[in-house]
Amino acid sequence: MSREFLLEVCVDSVESAIAAQEGGAARVELCDNLLEDGTTPSAGMIEIARQYLRIGLHVMIRPRGGDFCYSDIEFEVLKKDILIAKQFGADGVVFGLLKPDHTVDLERARFLVQLARPLRVTFHRAFDLAADSLRALEEVISLGIDRILTSGRAKTALAGLSLITRLVQAAAGRVIIMPGSGITPQNIRTILAASGATEIHAGSAVSIKKEYPQSELFLTPRHVVDPQKVRALLEAG
Repeated sequence: MSREFLLEVCVDSVESAIAAQEGGAARVELCDNLLEDGTTPSAGMIEIARQYLRIGLHVMIRPRGGDFCYSDIEFEVLKKDILIAKQFGADGVVFGLLKPDHTVDLERARFLVQLARPLRVTFHRAFDLAADSLRALEEVISLGIDRILTSGRAKTALAGLSLITRLVQAAAGRVIIMPGSGITPQNIRTILAASGATEIHAGSAVSIKKEYPQSELFLTPRHVVDPQKVRALLEAG
């Protein structure tokens, strides 16, 4: 029997956000540039998405691809982007900050959490690059962050299921542990049952790739959320 859980869908356009809503998702993580695993969407995208969405809207706050060790100037950008997300009606923000030694950047993260309130806050998969996952868990909890997105330090949540389960147990309800990466209708029930997670983050499993005719110009294939795939994931869980 399927169990009740919350499904968040990662999207990089307003059209995909609407499709995720139509498929039954409870929340979207709105990003730009998913080829870099997501960066901050434009103010325009946030504003228009809010106009069309009745479900939760969480906004990625990440000024660039690459690592999660930010310069002073990049930190200024992070702060400004959080204020913009608040201005245009986001329900939450998603970010992650590390130090060069792969520990959580507590001082800066704490400032951003306070700046973001009353919005909800997710610490994204920068968590999976922390040197010590259980230490990082306690550090993130100390910041009052609402949830952690993790694949259990593995390429997929299924491969990292053992650590995800340990994190859920160690968190003991103090923070939501949300598995993400490579979750499909074929493995979602296993991940939910084994880990005890109550929220799931889905990306490519609910999207289709739009192909383009051959051209002399280079065009990157575009992934667009399919409402039926969202629905299939929910039904499989």
